[in-house]
Amino acid sequence: MSLQAIKILHLDSNHALLWQQLEDAGFHNEEDFNSTKEEVEKKIQNYQGIVIRSRFKIDKTFLDKAINLQFIARVGAGLESIDCDYAIAKGIKLIAAPEGNENAVGEHTLGMLLSLMNKLNRADKLVREGKWMREGNRGFEIENKTVGIIGYGNMGKSFAKKLRGFDAHVLCYDIKDNVGDANASQVSLIELQNKSDVLSLHIPWTPETDKMVNSKFINSFVKPFWLINTSRGNNVVTSDLVDALKTGKILGAGLDVLEYEKLSFENLFIDLEKPEAFQYLLEAENVVLTPHIAGWTFESHEKLAQTIVDKIVSLYK
Repeated sequence: MSLQAIKILHLDSNHALLWQQLEDAGFHNEEDFNSTKEEVEKKIQNYQGIVIRSRFKIDKTFLDKAINLQFIARVGAGLESIDCDYAIAKGIKLIAAPEGNENAVGEHTLGMLLSLMNKLNRADKLVREGKWMREGNRGFEIENKTVGIIGYGNMGKSFAKKLRGFDAHVLCYDIKDNVGDANASQVSLIELQNKSDVLSLHIPWTPETDKMVNSKFINSFVKPFWLINTSRGNNVVTSDLVDALKTGKILGAGLDVLEYEKLSFENLFIDLEKPEAFQYLLEAENVVLTPHIAGWTFESHEKLAQTIVDKIVSLYK
């Protein structure tokens, strides 16, 4: 089959280089950014490839209709919006691009930690209100703190690399063996919980990680700690996090993701009345919130697209 016969359906807008380089390589591109999932299902049999971010879930029903599909490329790090097992069983190649935004996530995580420990958001707000409070905004240093990283793949490794100049003690825990490196010592979860002053999550959303950070998990830490979550919102039970913030078990939280997000990550799905736990986060001075942008830089926008192009081309050449 010639590359021109490989028809790729783009379901989300991405960096222009993705479309252009695939076209230059000989693939046939088509786009559909507006049709519903059901409408796409009616024509998906005409395509050999899909490029998507997180517009909708690619489930068993969708895959059964995609009888000629050879690959699904997600312009992002994770594949949780795809029924991966079923896709693989049907011989469909799955492509993701964690290399594309790992640096962005590492930098954002470090920025959140620095902001929390030095009370930058609170201090800025008070100065703007005309309140010059030095003692009330005394901060902490990363040096000699123990930073625990759960999930030591592309994102976790990037954050650990960023910490090298801060003279922190960096530990990592991962379900895979032998992933530690010069930037982080791999330990058991128990050891990480016994020693950490900071916890940073860099894990996918799976049945094993869903609601992983709950009251029992939090209280298993020996010391009060700062929590950073740039992974997935559903990995943390927000109400349990808030309880820990109130007691001081969690000293502060940097949250780039929330369990209230829609699957598409494009909107915050909340009822007309905000959940009580979410309202607390909005008002808390020791909480930093960002709208799922840790990996969303101008540079990563291009890197993600380039990574996807390279992987699609290598699949056929």
